[in-house]
Amino acid sequence: MDEGIVTRQPEGRRTWYAIAPPHRDKITALLSLAEQRPSAPPDLDRVVSDLLVRFHGTLTREEVRQVVSDAHTRLSESTPHHLLASRTAAFATERIEASLKDQLHRDPDVTVLFVCVQNAGRSQIAASVLRRLAGPYIRVHTAGSAPADDVRSSIITVLDEVGLSLDGEYPKPLTTEVLEAADIVITMGCGDICVPRIGATHHDWNIPDPVGLSLTELRTIRDDIDHRVRDLLPGLRRG
Repeated sequence: MDEGIVTRQPEGRRTWYAIAPPHRDKITALLSLAEQRPSAPPDLDRVVSDLLVRFHGTLTREEVRQVVSDAHTRLSESTPHHLLASRTAAFATERIEASLKDQLHRDPDVTVLFVCVQNAGRSQIAASVLRRLAGPYIRVHTAGSAPADDVRSSIITVLDEVGLSLDGEYPKPLTTEVLEAADIVITMGCGDICVPRIGATHHDWNIPDPVGLSLTELRTIRDDIDHRVRDLLPGLRRG
């Protein structure tokens, strides 16, 4: 209780204890540790489909499937199960990019900025999906109007389930430089602080705050964001 994790509420001869709201998400993540290590195999079909979007027109589905399958096999013995899908996808992506290096050299088309409140959930999911699908053709940034101290472990879990990773991302505050550099700004509950510069395209996505939600609820949010990013993608590419 000294750390403020547990609250104490006396009621006559009884005393009620509860987890303080700021700590509920972390406690939920710890108690859900077993659930966060799913026994189901990695969704390699999802990884293959995403890479086909990223490398559209360069490889067949079977060629991509062979690379993904081989990457999965090579990593299976040394990689923790709960990280196997995202690392398989990253390894396969690196190998395909290496094999196509002469075809893929190109500056990014546009800069997209995803902003939510804590930069620890919704914006990180959106950025992970877009980076996987767009590759080097889209520059992706994230920020928060009131950033958290770290990305929640539950967000990392639902990303890894479909072969996505944070790619070194972390919560950070929104700055004028990043906001003004963005061609497209996607906001998710961050209020007036996230208004983009004149001339930039702005979309506001009404997506629930993931704080304190179960893994099942987070998967629904992840899939909603995934669909929105896929709908956005065709309008981002130039040529």
